[in-house]
Amino acid sequence: MLPVLYYVADPMCSWCWGFHPVLMKVVDALPSDIKLRYVMGGLAKDSDDPMPAETQEYVQINWRQVMQETGAEFNWEFWANCQPRRSTYPACRAVIAAGSQREASIPEMFHRIQRAYYQEARNPSDSETLIALAEEIGLDKSRFERDLRSPEIEDQLQEDFSLRRSLGVREFPSLVIGNESNRSCLVRGYADSETTLSRLEEYLNK
Repeated sequence: MLPVLYYVADPMCSWCWGFHPVLMKVVDALPSDIKLRYVMGGLAKDSDDPMPAETQEYVQINWRQVMQETGAEFNWEFWANCQPRRSTYPACRAVIAAGSQREASIPEMFHRIQRAYYQEARNPSDSETLIALAEEIGLDKSRFERDLRSPEIEDQLQEDFSLRRSLGVREFPSLVIGNESNRSCLVRGYADSETTLSRLEEYLNK
């Protein structure tokens, strides 16, 4: 059985945003017969409550750390223009709902959410933002809106969480490669491209 490369992440995880250029290099280096599977990690549960001031400060500290370590750019107007909420499950569902229309839209929606959040100061905790993004990438808006709230998408999200646990992953981003009987963790938390690609090459040359 061919191995699968599992990318365990959350579209609203700032370290995953910093990891994006590394992931693109991994995609380029990955043999064509190995599938890349996005697994939604789920950083924060559903909540309509405004993000507390101390949590906002914590998230902003993370943004600065990611910027310093990875060179990723952030649009700080988000904190003035949006009402932050500590809720990333809607964004995770949006990626899965996009994939239910066409599989290729999984990475497309994941990275569109990242750009909206970190570069365009738009709030992916809001369903209105997610529905607009789905339309922007050419998905059926009405179907996406229904799917986003459907029990089927929620079931798939919970399946991703179960898979994440079976992979032994708690940090985002993480890369795990292998099949059900033999898996290896390449990245647990952020790693630079040199480290990540070296570990991938080592696995492929076993």
